[in-house]
Amino acid sequence: MEKLLAMAGLALLMTVAPRAHAAEFDWTKVDQEIGKNGTMAPGDVHKIGLPRTDLRVTLAGVELKPTFALGSHLEFKMMGKSAMLMGDLVLTGDEVQPVMQTLTQGGVEISALHNHLIGTDPAIFYMHVGGLGDPVKLATTLHSALALTKTPLTSPSSSASQGAIDLDTSAIDAVLRTHGAVAGGIYQFSIPRGDTIHQGGMTIPPAMGTAIAINFQPTGRGRAAITGDFVLLAHEVNPVLRALREHGIAVTALHNHMLDDDPHLFYMHFWAIDDAATLARGLRAALDQVNTRRSTSALTRSDARAKPLPP
Repeated sequence: MEKLLAMAGLALLMTVAPRAHAAEFDWTKVDQEIGKNGTMAPGDVHKIGLPRTDLRVTLAGVELKPTFALGSHLEFKMMGKSAMLMGDLVLTGDEVQPVMQTLTQGGVEISALHNHLIGTDPAIFYMHVGGLGDPVKLATTLHSALALTKTPLTSPSSSASQGAIDLDTSAIDAVLRTHGAVAGGIYQFSIPRGDTIHQGGMTIPPAMGTAIAINFQPTGRGRAAITGDFVLLAHEVNPVLRALREHGIAVTALHNHMLDDDPHLFYMHFWAIDDAATLARGLRAALDQVNTRRSTSALTRSDARAKPLPP
C-alpha cells in the first residue's frame, strides 16, 4: 500500500510540476532579451507581438496595415524546465538569409519559409520558427536575428490598438457567428479548431498558432480587404479551397507551419477585396467545412475574453 501511495504521489508531482514551473517563471527575462514586452494568453502562453511598422507594403492599390498581414510574433510555453517556442517572422527578401543563419547557429529551428500573399510590393516572406530549450537563451538568439532586420522593438500607442472602424462589425459577426475585435485599424478573428493538436508530446494551445485567423481591413464605402489563414486537416483542404474560390476569394498559399504536429496541419492563406458582408458570407461557407470549436467564440489576436456564440 505504501508503495502504491508513493507511486501515486510521484505521478501527481510529475503532473503538477510543469504547471507550477510555468506559473513561477519570470517572463520579464525573455522580454528583456527580445527587447519587447509580451503578454500572457490563454493556455499559459507568453506572446510577443512584433508588427513591421517600418514597412510600407501595398497590394492591389491597398497599403497593408501591420496588424493586417505584417505582424511578426513569438510564443513561448513552459514545458517542465524548458520552453517550447513557436513564431513567425515577417521579412524582406534581403533579410531572409542573414536571419536564417543566425537562428540556426543559435539553436532555433526553421519549420517553414514562404509567402502568405501574392504580388505585394515589396515582396514579403514569412519564416516560421520553433525550438525547445532555455527560454532566455532562445530569446537571446531571436534578438540577434531581429537585430539584422528593421523590426521595431517599441510598443505601439494604446490608441492604435482599439477604437472605431469603418465597417459594420455587427453584420460581420452575425454572418461568421462569432465576435471579432479591433486591433491597429483591423477587424480580427481567431477561431480555435475543435480538435486537440500535439507536438513533441505537448498540447499546442490555439494561442500558439493553431487557430484560424481572419482579418478585415476597411477600404471605404463598406468594402474591405481580407486575409488570414485557415488551419486545416488534410481532408478539409480542398472543400475549403472550393468554398473560397466559389465566393471570389483567392487562395494565395497552402503550406505547413510546423513539422511534426499531430494531427498534421495545413495553412491556407487567402485574399480578396469586396463588400465586407459579401466577403463574410464566403468566409462562412469555408468555415462550414472545418471542425471549429463551437462552444466558444473567437479568441482575438489581442486575446480578448471570449463571448458566447449566437444560437
